[in-house]
Amino acid sequence: MTKKKTATPLFLQALGLILATLAAAWLASGVVIILLPQPVIDIYRVGEVAESLMTGRGVHAIEGRTLVVKHGAGPVRDDNGARAVQFKEVLAARLGVSERDITLTTYRAPRWAFRPPNTASAARALLRDNRVEPVVFGGFRLAVRRADGSYTRVEPALSLQLDSWQSRTLLIYFLAALVVSPLAWLFTRRLTAPIVAFAKAAERLGRDPRAPPLALKGSSEVNDAVEAFNNMQGRLGRYVEDRTAMIGAIAHDLRTPLTRLRFRIESAPEETRAKLAADIDQMDEMISAALAFVRDASQPAGRAKVELSSLVESVIDEAAETGANASLSESERVVIDGDSLALRRLVTNLVDNAVKYGGVARARLSSGGGFATVEIEDDGPGVKPEELERVFEPFYRHEPSRSRETGGIGLGLAVVRSIARAHGGDVTLHNRPGGGLVARAMLPA
Repeated sequence: MTKKKTATPLFLQALGLILATLAAAWLASGVVIILLPQPVIDIYRVGEVAESLMTGRGVHAIEGRTLVVKHGAGPVRDDNGARAVQFKEVLAARLGVSERDITLTTYRAPRWAFRPPNTASAARALLRDNRVEPVVFGGFRLAVRRADGSYTRVEPALSLQLDSWQSRTLLIYFLAALVVSPLAWLFTRRLTAPIVAFAKAAERLGRDPRAPPLALKGSSEVNDAVEAFNNMQGRLGRYVEDRTAMIGAIAHDLRTPLTRLRFRIESAPEETRAKLAADIDQMDEMISAALAFVRDASQPAGRAKVELSSLVESVIDEAAETGANASLSESERVVIDGDSLALRRLVTNLVDNAVKYGGVARARLSSGGGFATVEIEDDGPGVKPEELERVFEPFYRHEPSRSRETGGIGLGLAVVRSIARAHGGDVTLHNRPGGGLVARAMLPA
C-alpha cells in the first residue's frame, strides 16, 4: 500500500495567511513610525488670534497658517479647563473685553503651551512684560461677544490638502498592500483549489456514475473528505452492481421453469392452451426486456461529444419514414458529452410513446441554464397527476388493459429516466393545459 503523503492542515494554512498579513501590516506601521518625521501641528499664539479678531478679515493668513473669521455666528461650547480659562483671560486683556464674553472649545487633542499663573493679574503681567505668550496648537473654535450681543468666531481654515507626512504614510500603506495582495492571492488559490476540484468531481460523478475516483490532493481535511467521497462512490457502485446482477440472475433463472411450462401446456385442453401460451410469451418478453435493461446498465459506455440536434432530427426522420406523425418544430445546435447510443434510445422511446399513446410526436430542442432540453409532446389523454411519477417505475404500465399491443412491457420510461440520470439530467412528464402530454428530458450541456 502506498503511504499517503501528509498534507498541511487547512487550519494551519489559514493561520499562516493571517499571520503573514499581520506581519506585513506591522512592518508598514514600523516604517511609518521609525522613518517618517513627526507631523508638524499648527501653533496659534494668543496674539495672532487677537489680531485676527481685531482686523476682522474673513481670512487671516499667518506664516502659512490660516484663520477664518466669521461675523454673526453664535457661541461655541465652552472649555472650562484651567489652561483654557487662562487663555481666555489673556485674550480678553488683549481685546479689552471681559473673559465671560469669550467661549472656547478645542478638538484634535490640543495641548496648551502655557502654564497658567495663579491669578489673572499675574497673567497680565507676564503678557505685559512679553515674557510668555499662551499658544494652542491643533484645532479650536473661539467666539467673542460684541457690544451688540452678536458673536464673532475664529477658527483654523479647513484644508483638504494632505500634508507631506500624510502623503508618505498613505504611500507606504499602499506599497504594503501591493506586497501583501499577491501573497494573499496565492494563499487563497492554494486553499480553494482542492475544494473547487472536489466540487467538479462531485458534478462529474452526477453526470457519469462510472467516473474515476478523485485524486487525493490538498490539505489533510480536504483529503479526508475526498477519501470519504471515494469510499462512498465505491460502495454505491458495488451496491448498484450487486442489485443489477441479482435482477439479471433472477430473470435468467426464470427461463428454465418457463421452458418446462411450454412443454407441459401441450397436454392442456385446447381452450386453455392458447391463453397459457400467451401468458408464457408475455413473461418471456418481460424477462428478455429485463435482461436487456440489466445488460445495458451494467456495461460501461464511452462518453464523447454528441450533437444532440442532429440525433433528435435523425430519430424524428426515422419515425416519419415508418408512417408515424412525427415532426421537429424547433431545434438549436447543442453539443453535449454523452453516450450516443443511449441518448438515441432515450429519444426513440419518448417518440415511440408519444406516437403510440398520443397519435403524434412533436419535438423541440432548446438550451439554457446549462442544460439541453428535449421536449416531446402528443395529443393523447395525458396521465393522472398522481401517476406522473409512477409511470417511470419498472414494469408499471398506465394502460389499464395491460395488453402487450397497447401497454408494452413497462420498461420504456424506466430506461429513459435511467439514461437521463446517468448523464446527470432527468426526465419528467407534464400534462398540457389543452390536452396531451409533454415529456421533458433535461441533459447537462
